[in-house]
Amino acid sequence: MAEQEKKHEQSELYRIRHSAAHIMAQAVLEMFPEAKIAIGPPIEDGFYYDFDLPRPLTPEDLEQLERRMREIIKGKHPFVRRVISAEEARRLFADQPYKLELIEGLEQGGIDEHGEPVDEKPEISVYEHADFVDLCRGPHVEDTGQINPDAVKLMNVAGAYWRGDEKRPMLQRIYGTAWRTADELEQYLWKLEEARRRDHRRLGRELDLFSVSEEVGAGLILWHPKGSMVRKIAEDFCRAEHEKGGYEFVYTPHIGKATLWETSGHLDWYQENMYAPLDIEGQQYYLKPMNCPFHVQIYKSQKRSYRDLPLRFAEWGTVYRYERSGVLHGLLRVRGFTQDDAHLFCRPDQMPQEIDRVLQFSLHILRAFGFEDFQAYLATRNPEKAAGSPEQWEPPTEALRQALERAGIPYQVDEGEATFYGPKIDIKVKDSLGREWQLSTIQFDFTLPERFDLSYVGEDGKDHRPYMIHRALLGSMERFMGVLIEHFAGAFPVWLAPVQAVIIPIADRHVAYARQVEASLKQAGLRVRVDDRSERMNAKIRDAQLQKVPYMLIVGNREAEAGAVAVRLRSGEDLGALSLEAFLARAKDDIASHA
Repeated sequence: MAEQEKKHEQSELYRIRHSAAHIMAQAVLEMFPEAKIAIGPPIEDGFYYDFDLPRPLTPEDLEQLERRMREIIKGKHPFVRRVISAEEARRLFADQPYKLELIEGLEQGGIDEHGEPVDEKPEISVYEHADFVDLCRGPHVEDTGQINPDAVKLMNVAGAYWRGDEKRPMLQRIYGTAWRTADELEQYLWKLEEARRRDHRRLGRELDLFSVSEEVGAGLILWHPKGSMVRKIAEDFCRAEHEKGGYEFVYTPHIGKATLWETSGHLDWYQENMYAPLDIEGQQYYLKPMNCPFHVQIYKSQKRSYRDLPLRFAEWGTVYRYERSGVLHGLLRVRGFTQDDAHLFCRPDQMPQEIDRVLQFSLHILRAFGFEDFQAYLATRNPEKAAGSPEQWEPPTEALRQALERAGIPYQVDEGEATFYGPKIDIKVKDSLGREWQLSTIQFDFTLPERFDLSYVGEDGKDHRPYMIHRALLGSMERFMGVLIEHFAGAFPVWLAPVQAVIIPIADRHVAYARQVEASLKQAGLRVRVDDRSERMNAKIRDAQLQKVPYMLIVGNREAEAGAVAVRLRSGEDLGALSLEAFLARAKDDIASHA
């Protein structure tokens, strides 16, 4: 991971954005000479800088700062690096309290000039350009002229506590973005606007899919009929595929005794993410943050033989995890969610095949929902916090690696990034805007079989310890639905659409035929409704398009006489009149192909 970050820091865009942050800070200090400056790092797709300013910034201020930045860029000022002593740094930034605090951290070691923890004591260096100097390790472009002035834009201002501590001063954080060319900037701004248009929270309201009620509580989702239908279809499809794949479904409670979570280790390692206990007849119970200890208990409910393995227990299990209100975000970050969870129990000799099987299954499910662009991450052992010996870690880590190789998807190794209980694969997908979302996780576990003393009787008649694999393919249904809504911009493919067709009678006298068509299509398994409101036909068509309904079926005299429907697509394409049989064949084909 550190190697990847180092490579990123040497990239052209990193240097452009890092330099743009310094140029912005120079422009801010010129506008507000009394300003106190904090930190200004590059980030994904841009940069920011934090300031302590005498007044709140306005949109007009950002425009003025942007103009000044372009002037500075055109000056072609060289970026010059100097290594200095702590004493010189304190003299240089004597009127900058935030920089002085950073200098103290650099001198003592343990943090860098951006306030981030580091392993080694860094040297103290500054970068200068024009009349501006900043505490910085770099790297930067050679001079400001290497930045395209037409590819830089200041985006917005937000509040940010100094060092992320709510007890420290609130600063103003200016976000900006910088690219190589004006075309790249334009494409980025388009993607931002498109992302806003696709925001699942907005579409959730407009399409009547889900809501959050203050009376129920933040982070707790209420699924409306249409959203519930999409979720049900997705879950039904996945359940059927699981049954084909040899999984057995289980159901488990929402709460468990404190002793269960003590044995599993959750009260030691995960308690800050769990809700306060419930007192039931003098015993403490916890809302479950995970399903795994319950599945373990099902395994332990009877003696298992080597002939019984592998066992694959699956559950759409709802779990509850504490999240601060400030990080809650629609469906993507919630307090109660349902995982498409499964736990595999197998013999050591079966483990490579099970990992290979579950990875292929994961890719199959993701592809069924329209995702084709994958990136995998293999997290390996951290020697400082790892259960089991290095020798124990080697076979599952190699099995995960070989499964990725056989799957033929790109992956990178995150050295030392595994959790304490085993190596894992995380799979990220790219949506239609090229954004990455982590969905599937395949996690090997050394600890739970030991903690719960799991065993099976081997061919030799002796007890042996099974291996355990945790996996979630879609992750949580809430988060996956949020991703799915944004991926399709609410225009779900026909097989997932909550309403697949709206039948629109041209006049009241055509409602009877519309009802006949509705009955025939429902009998064939389609989800349809008749729009018999006293509105103009074009208004009904427009409403159906806004609701992202795949097919609009207009019926009038000619259609009633011919036993046909005039078909329009939500894209606006007019397919003309089709016999009811021809339309039904087309719809069934679209549904079957997941088009």
